[in-house]
Amino acid sequence: MKKTHIVLLVLVAAAVCVIVSMFGDFSTYETFGTAAQSPAKQFHVIGVLDGDKHVDYDPVKDPNHCSFLVKDKAGNVKRVVFNGTKPTDIEKSEQIVMKGHMEGDEFRCSQIQMKCPSKYKKDQVAVGNAS
Repeated sequence: MKKTHIVLLVLVAAAVCVIVSMFGDFSTYETFGTAAQSPAKQFHVIGVLDGDKHVDYDPVKDPNHCSFLVKDKAGNVKRVVFNGTKPTDIEKSEQIVMKGHMEGDEFRCSQIQMKCPSKYKKDQVAVGNAS
């Protein structure tokens, strides 16, 4: 092999390493139990609002404090504290994806994504061939 080929392969390998390290936050969805084992680490936890879907939020008292109970996919229920305004229609969401860490017995989340029910769900019709 020529020296130029070797140098080219090394450069390509270095470029791949740089790209992977830049986009290396390929996290999967975890549970509150996993997050409790490493409280300093950020996790994505997926769950649903638990119980009566009550959200504690008083914008007069503190507009940047919102808390609620979430049941994760393993069935664990934890209080989630979000330092921000209450997400719109969180009570109607089917699932909640939260990014954060465990602090004591609470999950402190910094980002929330919600999967809301489709308003067109009732109008969906199955279409297929009648063979």
